[in-house]
Amino acid sequence: MPPQRAARRTVLRPLAPATYLIRNTGKTLPMIGVIMLAVLLVMGIISMINSIPYSIRTIYAYSREMLGITPRGDPSQTPKLVDILREESPVPLERIMICRASGTQVQSIVGKWPFVVLGLGQEDMKYYLQRQRSRGITGRLPRPGEPEAIVSQPVAQNLQLELGSILQGPEISESYSPQPVKVVGIAHTDRWLMLNTIEYQRLNHFPPIDFAMAFAESLRDQERLDRWAEERFKGLRAQIFAYFQIEKSTNEMFQTLYKILNVVIGTLVLVITFMMGMLINIYQSQRLQEFGLLQAIGYTKRQLLRRVIGESVAVVLVGWVLGVLLAVGLLRVVKHVLMDPKAFSLNILDPAALLYTVPLPITILLVALVTVVSRFRRFDPVGVVERRLV
Repeated sequence: MPPQRAARRTVLRPLAPATYLIRNTGKTLPMIGVIMLAVLLVMGIISMINSIPYSIRTIYAYSREMLGITPRGDPSQTPKLVDILREESPVPLERIMICRASGTQVQSIVGKWPFVVLGLGQEDMKYYLQRQRSRGITGRLPRPGEPEAIVSQPVAQNLQLELGSILQGPEISESYSPQPVKVVGIAHTDRWLMLNTIEYQRLNHFPPIDFAMAFAESLRDQERLDRWAEERFKGLRAQIFAYFQIEKSTNEMFQTLYKILNVVIGTLVLVITFMMGMLINIYQSQRLQEFGLLQAIGYTKRQLLRRVIGESVAVVLVGWVLGVLLAVGLLRVVKHVLMDPKAFSLNILDPAALLYTVPLPITILLVALVTVVSRFRRFDPVGVVERRLV
């Protein structure tokens, strides 16, 4: 809309909420700016904190596709556990693998996290990569018994690996292997994977314990299989590894942190609300002459009250929307500069972070309404006009 046309509309509609806001940007922009910064602060803090459990779930997301069962150090139990899976599974199974594994670590936002290099047979490895949504491989699969491995793109990015890099070795304490294990392939998938051959694992890693991985025919049935296994193997010499356990332990791990965070955000909301209440009080006090003169020339108190409430709603909503957009832009920069180079996870449109910002505009708006209504209840337009004329 052209500026001249907008100016004519504000003259014809003097009680429109936008009239005063447009003509007095020097007074309204500071209030909008305070709300923007508060929303930016809350959304930024929550998104960054949520990136920690989000990263954990992303790193171990490969467990969505399988159920792992270990015999708790007793290799004689593995065949018995496999027989129970085959005979009693509540859902059709597509495949059961016998695997070996050795320990390693990956980098996370809060330091190093444990991970595993899975040792699989050649056909099982191909199936596993397909199940983990691999779109192809740069390089090749490791040869049976050779000190070779294949990793996925996020792992290569996280550990700064490329073809020919050493994944495990005798001099790497957190990722030990008696021989230097070279990366010979990089799988194109968003899942975090490290794979080598079961033959190499059996020759070079101890204790000599195989474990099983079970895959439901339908991905929709995988969680049902996981939860059945938790109950079925309870009390036996067996330990299961399933995605729902990761989610549960992650939520429990950060439960106290979120309680502390709620106190911090609540305190921030109170401080910002108190600050906004004082600004609104000053803001309205500066307009007493305007309100008195408007009421003296025939405008009712209800009309004026409706106008001021509309202005308050507009200021709060504009501040909140701009604050969310500013937070998204800042988080996008943080993700690109700090997170992506290490394959760290950050959800810039985190719904929980957005939800945490909602109390801010609601509380500020309530304070604004209470301030405006109480002021208009005691408002004396005649006294204001008299003081103006004198």
